[in-house]
Amino acid sequence: MNIQSEKWLLSRRHLLRGLGASIALPMLDCMRPLRAAGRAAGPKPKRSVFIYLPNGVNTLDYQILEDGADYTFSRSLKPLEKHRANITPISGLHHPHGLGHHHGCQSIWLTGGEIGPGKRNSVSLDQLIAEKTAPFTRFSSLQLSNTGRSLSYNRDGIQLPAETKPAQIFARLFEAPEGGIEKERAGLARQGSILDAVLSEAKELERQIGSEDRTRLDQYLTSVREVEIRTERSNEWLDIPRPEIDDESRRKITRAVSQGDPGDYFRTMYDLMILAFETDVTRVITFSSGDEGKGLPIPELGINQTRHALSHHNGDADQLDRLTQSDAFNFEQFGYLLDRLAEVEDENGTLLDSTIAMYGSGMAYGHSHGNANVPTLVAGGKKLGLKHGRHVDFNKGHFDGYNLSEPKAHYQICSRPVNSDARVSNLLVTLAQKMDVEVESFADSVKPLSEIEA
Repeated sequence: MNIQSEKWLLSRRHLLRGLGASIALPMLDCMRPLRAAGRAAGPKPKRSVFIYLPNGVNTLDYQILEDGADYTFSRSLKPLEKHRANITPISGLHHPHGLGHHHGCQSIWLTGGEIGPGKRNSVSLDQLIAEKTAPFTRFSSLQLSNTGRSLSYNRDGIQLPAETKPAQIFARLFEAPEGGIEKERAGLARQGSILDAVLSEAKELERQIGSEDRTRLDQYLTSVREVEIRTERSNEWLDIPRPEIDDESRRKITRAVSQGDPGDYFRTMYDLMILAFETDVTRVITFSSGDEGKGLPIPELGINQTRHALSHHNGDADQLDRLTQSDAFNFEQFGYLLDRLAEVEDENGTLLDSTIAMYGSGMAYGHSHGNANVPTLVAGGKKLGLKHGRHVDFNKGHFDGYNLSEPKAHYQICSRPVNSDARVSNLLVTLAQKMDVEVESFADSVKPLSEIEA
């Protein structure tokens, strides 16, 4: 067949229409049998949540100076002091591929992928974990954000969509679809028919194309088959009643919440996460609390600038102080999530015991987009093999020590790593293993972080 003919072009367009109908859907479920009501229970739940803070921090007020257990909480981290026994601040980490690439660091925070023209991102850690937990939950993962841009990427390096409005997210998780189950089942049947047509045509096409095109087609078909399995699993879940939510929790989350009141917005999102974990509708959540250019102002503190604007402080003392206030405010909200996780009991003890929480940024020093020594915290997961209660400092022994009275010197540490082997991916592979993902390495990792393992 002449691949330059119009017949080829029409066939290719038809396939692309199939791609448009299915590839836009996130790869939420993996090729594993669904555990429905009445089936054998799976392993005890292991959960993970990843929360991103845009534009770095005021590193001069954030940096912890002492390594080990007897560290003093910095001004920015003071709101987390009561959680000392359940958190580990980590200094010195970086993503080698992210150095010098400014705002792209957010997109590789959970992937460790490469940035630049012609570069495709790789799968994010949360989606690898979701492949392990998907058989046991209605939703394999949730992607939350205040802007709609998620932290999650599938195995093809495609960014998954995120949800921004608590009430809408609540409805999708806990309320029967409009029109009833049969209407939703009919919609899934139509989607299945589309997928069947796409796969049928692709088989015919595969016999007519060269090896290089066949490789691309195989990549596409993998995504289609993933959607096909998700569709089948969704159909099975239709016969399983959604969890019943008490009226108080329903009102708390579905009331009108504005991002103009970020404290209320963040806490409502965190309450929604707690509800999702408590009812076991998912075990994997990501939340971007702002894009690099769109971190929320905090009017309740009199801060009307975005985090992006605050981060470009040019050394102005007043603006630096407002940035520190914004940092402390955000860590306070994270502390609220830890409070709530610690309150809710489950079969492992509390949700905090069975949940790994990672909080951080892909930048350290926002003014010049320095992305070494990135702020990183790990919390919870004691029943999953993590230990806490100390500051883990990978800068130690690789430089002359912190001198925060010399800002330029400290900013250099936050722009270029002093320890080239201290990589965020080392942390990511450690968390993957604690969540039963069978990997020896992840992205550019060198080795797991034994420092945080029990």
